[in-house]
Amino acid sequence: MTITKAKPKTTKQEAATADFIAGAPDSGTKTKGVKKGNKQQISLTMTPALLAKVDALAEKMGQSRAAVINMAVYRAVEHGLTIDGLEG
Repeated sequence: MTITKAKPKTTKQEAATADFIAGAPDSGTKTKGVKKGNKQQISLTMTPALLAKVDALAEKMGQSRAAVINMAVYRAVEHGLTIDGLEG
């Protein structure tokens, strides 16, 4: 049996420093869109009929359109999604 060393854990300060450096304009890692707080703004298009359904659901739930879309994407990513019998 081989004995291996555990990788050293990074502290929150080290992670924050790495994130700060990666976010610098000259870091070589460029992300698309606009960063708003802890979130990344994206552009999304959908049919007017689907958008009306999203808006109706948002109103029924007492949430914003963005909140409903975020919750739907989160559920699909975390709990899976089935489209035409294919699971993702």
